Amino acid sequence: MNAGELLSLCKRRGFIWPSFEIYGGVAGMYDYGPLGSVLKENIIRLWRQAYRYGEGFTEIDSVTINPEAVFKASGHLDEFSDCIVYCNECGEPFRADHLVARLHPNPDTLDAKSLKELIREHDVTCPECGGTLGDVEEFNLMFRTFIGPGSSRIGYLRPETAQGIFVNFPNLYRYNREKLPLGVIQQGRGYRNEISPRQGMIRLREFNMMEVELFVDPENKTWPRYPFVKEEMLRLIPNDGVERVMSLDGAVREGVIANEVLAYFIWLTKDLLVKMGVDPARLHFRQHLSEEMAHYATDCWDAEVLISYGWTEIVGIADRGSWDLTQHAKWSHEDMTHFKRYDEPHEVEQKVIKAKHSKLGPRFKEDAKEITNLIESCQAEDIKDGALQIEHNGKPLTISDEFFEVETLIRKVSGEKVIPHVIEPSYGLDRIFYTILEHAYHKRDDDYTVLKLKPILAPIKVGVFPLMARDGLDEKAQEIFRLLMDAGIEAYYDDSGSIGKRYARMDEIGTPWCVTIDYETLEEGRGKKDTVTIRDRDSTKQIRVPIDKLVKTIHTMLNGVNFESI
Repeated sequence: MNAGELLSLCKRRGFIWPSFEIYGGVAGMYDYGPLGSVLKENIIRLWRQAYRYGEGFTEIDSVTINPEAVFKASGHLDEFSDCIVYCNECGEPFRADHLVARLHPNPDTLDAKSLKELIREHDVTCPECGGTLGDVEEFNLMFRTFIGPGSSRIGYLRPETAQGIFVNFPNLYRYNREKLPLGVIQQGRGYRNEISPRQGMIRLREFNMMEVELFVDPENKTWPRYPFVKEEMLRLIPNDGVERVMSLDGAVREGVIANEVLAYFIWLTKDLLVKMGVDPARLHFRQHLSEEMAHYATDCWDAEVLISYGWTEIVGIADRGSWDLTQHAKWSHEDMTHFKRYDEPHEVEQKVIKAKHSKLGPRFKEDAKEITNLIESCQAEDIKDGALQIEHNGKPLTISDEFFEVETLIRKVSGEKVIPHVIEPSYGLDRIFYTILEHAYHKRDDDYTVLKLKPILAPIKVGVFPLMARDGLDEKAQEIFRLLMDAGIEAYYDDSGSIGKRYARMDEIGTPWCVTIDYETLEEGRGKKDTVTIRDRDSTKQIRVPIDKLVKTIHTMLNGVNFESI
């Protein structure tokens, strides 16, 4: 199949619609229709079940507009950019690395200068008009705004949900009774001002994310459930480019995956994606090359799937180290540490910085108290060439040793402060949504389209049809429709057209079962009164079930029992 076929089905049947279509649309923006909204929520429900209930993680919901300081600290204002090039003739903008995709194995790892040289060397021209291309430049992907009317306070729409978790770490740490590990999940919208989104739902300017931030002891990257899954197999492509199929334990022992906790959540990602309907034969995990690693990551593995656009990342599982908490501690001057208790208290020699109040007062006057706090929050190792570099009122300030001294203290301590490391499985919800639809898309021998969605994800679980819309069949069908809906089973009533056409409509949107109310349902005698026919989407086989057992039968199949064994 091609992407156009699926997108056409999605639009026609109410999964997704191009945003603002009556005004010509906006590239990289889609709305979820009635069926798409339910499918999206069902995906979120499975993800939440795995992390919130399965692993016991905490969930939060943070704001989407953040002040500038957050993204200065996180590095996004300096690092979060792509290379852009404009056509000299028609003025159309393009991502430079996309224009040379067939000329380099990893064009997204190249800087602006290298991309410009590659474009010139191969005489790459504008894909739209054939014109010459201009210089390659860095383009920051952040959406900028202002906070407050008439305000000069700059804000940005978040490019990821993660920062909302990091800035709340002190609150979350206290909520977790100051213990590690601490797992936090969040799902919501992110925003990236993509240069030229031209791949349907794969590259969006406003998108949905499901992110997990797991705070762990940097010296203890293990996980209690790891021993139970360590023999599970993964299809891996390490950064040497050689694909291999390995067990989790083999990958950790051979150093292919850095630690047990990272390996466990790579496996959990695979397990969850397969449960959602991703074809395991079209799924692998690829390790980032050092030059493509995000500025915050020490290691990262992408869950990549084969779809009509080629191999595409849908989940990134990163070891972010201590980058985020270290940066936010530096910029906010808040404590982002975990107190790690020793088994037995012991004495340590500690160097601390003490401000000289008698010198600071006359020199800095009303700012002396704040600068004193900044000085004493520094560590001895921060002293360079006899001076400290601090930031005061948004400006760098050099403090010479005239204003502070270093004291050596002997203390009995019961533990030490450490900055937790972060393991982050980050799920691209829109890409997962699209992948599930594409991997479920089938054409039957009769050329009818079938979406073989996992029943647990299907927007509609049961189609309810009277054989005819008369003779009391329609009233009985409405009664059964209400019975299913009251039991929490998403159902759809349809009495128009032939039964065959109604089946086809349900197959096309992935409805796993259809219930037909026929004359035998109402017929006295022959033992068939108050029974209905259930038709299975994938096999097209049918069984007859008593109405009083219908809800239980549907729930049994939703829990994974095969239709054939009912």
